[in-house]
Amino acid sequence: MLISFEGIDGCGKTTQIDLLKKYLEKKNTAFHIFREPGGTVISEKIRNLLLHEMDEMNPVTELLLFSAARSQLLTDKVIPLLENGEMVILDRFYDSTTAYQGYGRGSAGLEQIIELNQLASHGTAPDLTFYLRIDPEAASKRTKGDNKDRMESSGNEFFEKVCSGYDKLAGMEDRFVVIDASQSPEEIHSDIIRKLESYL
Repeated sequence: MLISFEGIDGCGKTTQIDLLKKYLEKKNTAFHIFREPGGTVISEKIRNLLLHEMDEMNPVTELLLFSAARSQLLTDKVIPLLENGEMVILDRFYDSTTAYQGYGRGSAGLEQIIELNQLASHGTAPDLTFYLRIDPEAASKRTKGDNKDRMESSGNEFFEKVCSGYDKLAGMEDRFVVIDASQSPEEIHSDIIRKLESYL
């Protein structure tokens, strides 16, 4: 089973993945967690370029680097685990590319990005996607004072476009579970567990 978590920076993905990890450990359920971009030696090197290299990066270069990191993670780790019947949880997947590089950056046409996502994911799709929906202004308040990486420093106008993209994806994909991320962490976690248990 493949579960992905999506949402803009400041939505609480890291907190919720950590809470889900503790829940699954108590249930003695085997699982594996990876972050995107990252999860392999090559993918982590690409992550460093994408998030911490402050030189101006062309939007198409950004799109292709995210896709390259994903391809390596899928072939090295995710696909073998799924083929072995194991649960994999991803902190971001290709919906981030569609929302951030497609709707946010306008790096390429959406059809091209969808095709690239299919290529980079080697045809692998999530069974469930938890979209933690939050207003960009509220997310910005949460992350105020944080040391922000290159993507997180893109500004509210950019994140408005990203949110709009996520909302459109949620309307098109049945696997999306939209969660109100303005709730308390405990309430969000309860919503996630309810949906996960009903799915299982």
